[in-house]
Amino acid sequence: MAYDPQEQEQLEELKAWWKEYGRLVILGVVVFLVALGGFQGWRYYRDSQALAAGTLYEQLAQAERTGDRKKVWEIADQIVANYGSTPYAVFGALSAARASFEVADLEKAKSHLAWTMQHARQDQMRDTARLRFAAVLLDEKNYVEALKLVETSPVESMTGLYADLRGDILLAQGKAVEALSAYQLALDKSEAASTYRATIQLKLDALGEAKPAAATPAAK
Repeated sequence: MAYDPQEQEQLEELKAWWKEYGRLVILGVVVFLVALGGFQGWRYYRDSQALAAGTLYEQLAQAERTGDRKKVWEIADQIVANYGSTPYAVFGALSAARASFEVADLEKAKSHLAWTMQHARQDQMRDTARLRFAAVLLDEKNYVEALKLVETSPVESMTGLYADLRGDILLAQGKAVEALSAYQLALDKSEAASTYRATIQLKLDALGEAKPAAATPAAK
């Protein structure tokens, strides 16, 4: 069927536009397809990385259950080295840090925790690593640096845990009154049904007689 004059005019305009801009349109389509293919490829790569890391982490968890710390460290190092961008790397590093702390290898524990603090994408994972790092520093009697870490505001769900450890550090420094305040905050932030409350309450009871130091009378 022949085009009417108006259709013919539109067709000629379309031909002229295509002649001028056709190559750009084709290039845009090619770029889009390449980008789409790249995205699909990246998604496949990401998923395959996560799957491989997850498989290794299952082996790590099994090693933890059997108390094979050497295997925990080996697998954790493998996950961090090869799949460091996956969440399993953070889980692995935390597990390796715990295994190191259990055998009093504090330097190794701090190394794993420092990596987690730097690379964890979730605030709660980062705050967990910071809390455990502070606990290691407390064990080393490095009270000043430990206190700095727990004075950082964590996610709301960890406020009580941070306050509790802050109380432990303050008590180790001989600051009983400040420790009492920290333990009270920890108790206030803990869940009513938590068995952890009993531990905090024991600490509060032990410090129940702590009183603020009396003010020195001003000299006349």
